[in-house]
Amino acid sequence: LHSLSIMLTMMRFAPVATRTAAFVANGSRTPGFRAQALMGLRMMSAAAPGPKPVNPEFSSGPCKKRPGYDVANLYQKSLGRSHRSKLGKERLAFAISESKRLLGVPDDYLLGIVPASDTGAYEMAMWNMLGERDVDICHWESFGKGWFGDAVSHLKLRDTVKVTEFTADYGSLPDLDATNSDNDVLFTFNGTTSGVRVPEGCDFISDDRKGLTFCDATSACFAMNMPWEKLDVTTYSWQKVLGGEGAHGILILSPRAVERLETYTPENRPLPKVFRLAKNGKLEAGVFKGATINTPSMLAVEDYIDALGWTESKGGVQGLVKISQDNLSVVEKFVDENDWIDFLAKDPETRSSTSVCLTLDLTSDQIKQFVKILEDEDVAYDIGGYRDAPPSIRIWCGSTVETKDVEALMPWLKWAFDEAKQL
Repeated sequence: LHSLSIMLTMMRFAPVATRTAAFVANGSRTPGFRAQALMGLRMMSAAAPGPKPVNPEFSSGPCKKRPGYDVANLYQKSLGRSHRSKLGKERLAFAISESKRLLGVPDDYLLGIVPASDTGAYEMAMWNMLGERDVDICHWESFGKGWFGDAVSHLKLRDTVKVTEFTADYGSLPDLDATNSDNDVLFTFNGTTSGVRVPEGCDFISDDRKGLTFCDATSACFAMNMPWEKLDVTTYSWQKVLGGEGAHGILILSPRAVERLETYTPENRPLPKVFRLAKNGKLEAGVFKGATINTPSMLAVEDYIDALGWTESKGGVQGLVKISQDNLSVVEKFVDENDWIDFLAKDPETRSSTSVCLTLDLTSDQIKQFVKILEDEDVAYDIGGYRDAPPSIRIWCGSTVETKDVEALMPWLKWAFDEAKQL
């Protein structure tokens, strides 16, 4: 019995590569045999609480590919072609128009593809447009705090305008109603590292505002309803809710944001080429028609177009919203039934349905072991909490994650908790 116990323990915690190699070493004769062998491995575990998720990818970015994804199925005629060619421009313009249509972006808003993911898009907006008036910056997690830091330390806005900081601890929202509608207001729609989103409808934003709103929506677009009438500058990246590739960002501008670009030029603020959105008081309109500032990856563009097609097949954005909400509901039910796990978000009404952050009745070191146990078991990859967040885990429940995989994951959380508690 003692020998059997040692053997089972070794099977449970052996490195993934070692277990996989041992299991499929004699099964490499055909792809079919390898697939069957790997599937058999996924179902094996000492004292397993149930079947494992078919796909263990729960990373909060880059995120899981859509169900049924195969890179071989991407449109390939644009690969190896110039993005300035007729075909290249057509594919970029198609990605732009489909994004606007599926997201329900108003016709008089502009949407463009820009460099450097969501970070590049948001920084581009900040560097071009901030400084015209006082600024309110709201943050309750690491990325929003980063925007605040850049605004005061790099843009040095406090040298010329008043900058007011509205902040809250991880798990809570600041008093958003206290912001001033005469000011520019910066905020994240969904706090990716805290699991806290803004209230549905963004009623804290005045319809009669004089300032602009700058919304980082990278982990919200396509999984949450966006109140476009409240948003002047909105940014997101392909690699979140749609499971696209990194390095490219989307910038969406209201007519009021365009007016700001064409009427305000910050003094003594040099802009690198990849940030320039206006020239001689005129918008660089080509950016919003497919003439990108720098060279995009056409492979990443085709990958994004594939994700947009999948979105259409799921019933559009509302279909994707439902998937993410269903995933969250599975976690909510599990948390309600177990007193050792809880949401980092304090208010259920502002609980994220994509970046689901959870606290455990474990020490920080035990949580690290908890994460490692699940990864070693091929049950859940990349679910450790963000480095600046309180000790926690973060499970991506965005729309490319299948609900059945979230359901399969839940009993494994309890199993891993019991294991980690003994360490």
